[in-house]
Amino acid sequence: MKTNEYIEMGEKYILHTYNRYPVVFEKGDGVYLYDVEGRKYLDFAAGIAVFALGYGNKEYNDALKDQIDKIIHTSNLYYNVPAVEAAKKVVEATGLSKVFFTNSGTEAIEGAIKAARKYAWLKDKSTDHEIIAMNNSFHGRSMGALSVTGNAHYQEPFKPLIGGIKFADFNDLDSVKAQVTDKTCAIILEPVQGEGGIYPADPDFLKGVRQLCDEKDILLIFDEIQCGMGRTGTMFACQAYGILPDIMTCAKALGCGVPVGAFVLNEKTAAASLVPGDHGTTYGGNPLACAAVNKVFELFEKENVLENVKTTGAYLEQKLDALVDKYDCFKERRGKGMMQGLVVEGQPVGQIVNKALENGLVVITAGTNVLRLVPPLVITKAHVDEMIEKLEKCL
Repeated sequence: MKTNEYIEMGEKYILHTYNRYPVVFEKGDGVYLYDVEGRKYLDFAAGIAVFALGYGNKEYNDALKDQIDKIIHTSNLYYNVPAVEAAKKVVEATGLSKVFFTNSGTEAIEGAIKAARKYAWLKDKSTDHEIIAMNNSFHGRSMGALSVTGNAHYQEPFKPLIGGIKFADFNDLDSVKAQVTDKTCAIILEPVQGEGGIYPADPDFLKGVRQLCDEKDILLIFDEIQCGMGRTGTMFACQAYGILPDIMTCAKALGCGVPVGAFVLNEKTAAASLVPGDHGTTYGGNPLACAAVNKVFELFEKENVLENVKTTGAYLEQKLDALVDKYDCFKERRGKGMMQGLVVEGQPVGQIVNKALENGLVVITAGTNVLRLVPPLVITKAHVDEMIEKLEKCL
């Protein structure tokens, strides 16, 4: 079938919750995607920061094929080898203590919220605890995750959401302190805000929030679903700040395409929160998903992914800064490593995204006016140059 035929069929049978771009992708190879007409696209979106290793990595693909031939699913009523091995890798990578595997980032946020509320409930048996989240944040679309997402546009049609949520301003410690009461049980934030417009946290802000939580026995939750797994140059973004949370959520590049997420707890929180019967999942942590997690960690080390993010990411920043100097439509660059945003003014950012697609470049947006670049973490400087050339054609 041709592109328009697939699109017509998709519109007929798929619930219209996305305004999709008029392209039908069929396959990927390295850092390139190909549509059903055979056109080639340089991918600087990576499935929204998911496909960190690029497409067609033979070792990754073989690991999944091998696991399919062994066993795909058993349920969490039993141990399975990939889950145990993946748990060790995630715990060691985060520097925390215990992990719970989920199917998605949104589910990881749900688990983190439940763990925080259970921790507080065990202290005083009260059910009126509060969580402080950040304005301009994004944590997911389920009712719990939506409740801590600081964007009224996403929330309005679905109220009432879960109660006890207050919002403060990101990178404003006084704003956070103003929301704290003796009912506050957790503070949740992204070390680098993603969907909200690519805003890295100020070091003093994160340090201040961590100190505040320590003083008042408030749990600090870091959402590293998008900014984690090497995206900013360290395995998790918070590690560059030298600050660890009590609970961390991750997903996206954790499985590099296989749906898997996790929330990870430190020893204090794990010992005094969720127990058997409090939380569960049918598919979370199944052998296939965890086989993907294991291979991702192995390949990150084998292919020196973090070092490439640091070196090629610095080159990407340099080239993007030059674009900001050259073109009036770009107000500034924000971001860390391979999580970058160009602030667009004077024209809709969607126009640039559409033009880029026409020129064989896949980029996406963030917030209302940010061009977001979150490529596979294995890109080279040559790919950055190719991206810049295609983007300049659009401009």
